[in-house]
Amino acid sequence: MIIVGHPTVQKDALKTLPRFRLCMQEVIRATGHHNVSADHTSTFEVTTDDFLTPAGDCILAIEADCAPSSFDEAFIQACQDHDANITATIEVDGRNQSLTGCGHPDLTFASDRSAVARTSEYIDDRTVMVSADHAASGFDDDVVSALADGAELTLTLDVE
Repeated sequence: MIIVGHPTVQKDALKTLPRFRLCMQEVIRATGHHNVSADHTSTFEVTTDDFLTPAGDCILAIEADCAPSSFDEAFIQACQDHDANITATIEVDGRNQSLTGCGHPDLTFASDRSAVARTSEYIDDRTVMVSADHAASGFDDDVVSALADGAELTLTLDVE
């Protein structure tokens, strides 16, 4: 937008323009597995591994097409802030479910295998958000059933 006219008019006109929040996004695509149970109460995970044992009760999907180590540097930097709001949206068979969490300066996004959202403040190289609203056990039963049947999952991470 170009504003033409007196400098004072230009400055006043700029004050009335809407303010936009910067939002960045990363997307991971993965596949469900018959061992998906989503019973874990403090984390959920999406992994690049091609297997899932029954003990992996936080894992929602396997064979992810990317991992945190491949995320854009600007996205990572935006997440490394105490004030960062991170939203994770899971899409499975046309069903969407979201949760929110927080960023943290200690997030490294160094893992080349797994992305983990946590309800706690614990951080390791797999952590993509802390203080999440819920974990694997908070996902809708229909979403979990579809994943246990091998449905495709899209995890979209947005940071503001």
